[in-house]
Amino acid sequence: MTEIFIGEKIKIPSECFFLIAGPCVIENEKHTYFMAKNLKRITDELNIPFIFKSSYDKANRLSIDSYRGPGIKEGLKILSNIKKELEIPVLSDVHETNQIELAAEVLDVIQIPALLSRQTDLVVEAAKTNKPINLKKGQFLSPWNVKNIVEKALAQGNHSILITERGTTFGYNNLVVDFKSIPIMKEFGFPVIIDATHAVQLPGAAGTSSGGNSKFTPHMAKAGIAVGADGVFLEVHENPEKALSDGPNSLRLDELYSLLRELKKLYKLINKRG
Repeated sequence: MTEIFIGEKIKIPSECFFLIAGPCVIENEKHTYFMAKNLKRITDELNIPFIFKSSYDKANRLSIDSYRGPGIKEGLKILSNIKKELEIPVLSDVHETNQIELAAEVLDVIQIPALLSRQTDLVVEAAKTNKPINLKKGQFLSPWNVKNIVEKALAQGNHSILITERGTTFGYNNLVVDFKSIPIMKEFGFPVIIDATHAVQLPGAAGTSSGGNSKFTPHMAKAGIAVGADGVFLEVHENPEKALSDGPNSLRLDELYSLLRELKKLYKLINKRG
């Protein structure tokens, strides 16, 4: 597997799975810092490599009235401050090619959203930064089709690639995870992540927003680790009922420690050598 270096401290693969986590969207600076500080505290205690994720703009919200975030300039400023003060790498998603240059100045990982995973120009321009990029598998893609997306990044000379499984469209307003996709995509030679919270999302099920069933999130995370995932992606919020985006599928902050502890034990068991 290709080694990926993120920030100054994280090397993938390592002795433990790595975690990408945070609130879906930047709600305000105080809340984002609160979440990042608590996530860092938990992952430091468990010695789990951690990348903080939150979106400065959710450009793919279902309704025109849905909260999108503070925008790229204010959002990147908040992420930059968190990165410096807490000394943790940060990740966010880009939606247009004209965002990439500015985003690359701050982000340690540039994420390509699932719904934009086939947008060639977006993938190409993100790859040209030589920053690590996280390619989220589109809900409409087979795992073997993802190799074509990987090839777009490789063609730019970028080998710092992460691939994320987040479920496949299963009829209207529903997703299903085919866990065979994780070993299939690992054959491409790059780390694969299970997005355990988006995997339980119910797209558009609430009419003007997505629903979700977060009680199944721990099961998705464990299943992903069991079949070989190198990392886990979790949207986390201290009060999901009041989250401004993806609350129904977000993991509660007070449930995170016990889940990560179980995942770490499972990862060690699955990856035991000798």
